[in-house]
Amino acid sequence: MSTHFVMDTAVLTGRSMRHIFRSMDTIITTAITPIALMLLFVYVFGGAIRTGTSNYVNYLLPGIMLIAIASGIAYTAVRLFTDLQGGIFERFRSMPVSRSSVLWAHVLTSLAANGLSLVIIVGVALLMGFRTSATILDWLAVAGILALFTLALTWIAIIAGLSAKSVDGAGGFSYPLIFLPFISSAFVPTDTMPGPVRWFAENQPVTSIVNTLQNLFAQEPVGSDIWVALAWCLGILAVAYVAANGIYRRKTG
Repeated sequence: MSTHFVMDTAVLTGRSMRHIFRSMDTIITTAITPIALMLLFVYVFGGAIRTGTSNYVNYLLPGIMLIAIASGIAYTAVRLFTDLQGGIFERFRSMPVSRSSVLWAHVLTSLAANGLSLVIIVGVALLMGFRTSATILDWLAVAGILALFTLALTWIAIIAGLSAKSVDGAGGFSYPLIFLPFISSAFVPTDTMPGPVRWFAENQPVTSIVNTLQNLFAQEPVGSDIWVALAWCLGILAVAYVAANGIYRRKTG
């Protein structure tokens, strides 16, 4: 990794972050919907849902965090699409700027922005009674898995931002990703679901990630879920990274 790439990435990431801090509504909007869902499920539906936990918010929080990430990466696709349509890529090509730095700046901005949203959500969850016996190492594992999940979805967002024909198209790809946690163990245990739905829920990536996070927060053995979760995240990341860079090369010549 050259010094040229690192410095260019740092400068371009700073540019993207300044845009976010000048318009904090992006982070606030990303956090509001997951928080509203958390309030709805805990205080309206929580009393009717049996999950084996004393406080439903303890069970629910991991799924809410994944929904927040899936919502947040839509803004990455929109920002990239706006840059592409605004001609900023052509200007960068005329300058001695590392080509890969342009994409990585958007990726790092996504990690930072989603991280801020997750901090807000955890803060609200604590006010709602979320409690955990997780150690520092458990929290670091949670942060690492969430960062890897964000990274994988962000590269999918890069593909959408490079390929979209409109702003709505750039952000619209995220809706199926936001919906996935609803058909997983994020809100209720999968053993309460009918056969075909249960099979899908138990074999899609969100369930293994949610189970891992729930066990880490409860300081319980994570079993094989953590390896399945890591395999899903790394597999999605590898495929999306290769595809995004291929599209980027075709777009920029």
